Amino acid sequence: MRRTLTALALLVAGPVWANTPSPYAGMTDRPIRALSAEQQADLLAGRGMGLALAAELNGWPGPAHVIELAGAMQLTPAQLAATQRLMAEMQESARSLGARVIEEERALDRAFSDRSITPADLSARTARIAVLQGEIRDVHLRTHLAQAALLNAEQIAAYSRLRGYADGTPQHGGPMPGGHRHH
Repeated sequence: MRRTLTALALLVAGPVWANTPSPYAGMTDRPIRALSAEQQADLLAGRGMGLALAAELNGWPGPAHVIELAGAMQLTPAQLAATQRLMAEMQESARSLGARVIEEERALDRAFSDRSITPADLSARTARIAVLQGEIRDVHLRTHLAQAALLNAEQIAAYSRLRGYADGTPQHGGPMPGGHRHH
């Protein structure tokens, strides 16, 4: 009986969410509805957007933070110059790919907007976007590999400490980035 009364009360009251506006309601004015202005700016600037956390949080430094911490990490002038080149190359690649993602998202948005989208077209478009997003992540992660190869074990440990990651040692038992083994 109690279940029946509860069900009846819910039915009579109606769904609470029926008159609640969608959290997406304010996004209909975006030029590309699937991307915020901030996301577009990040893509065009080649920013990491958290795409390299698998490397960063496992003891593989990234060039932007290595440049910021160059003095504390005791980088040599040659290491700093190589890191700056690495950063510039990564940003150039990521920016180019980011611009392509934006164009693909714009085309997808347009296809939905003008009602020309088909299932086959949708699959092709989303596959292209996914490949580009994967390439951007690959660029960022590969840069962490290249960065670690420029540093010695002490510098990598200092980086981890300075960034607030445990005691400065990677959280795994395998080789440290740069080919060094930790104990």
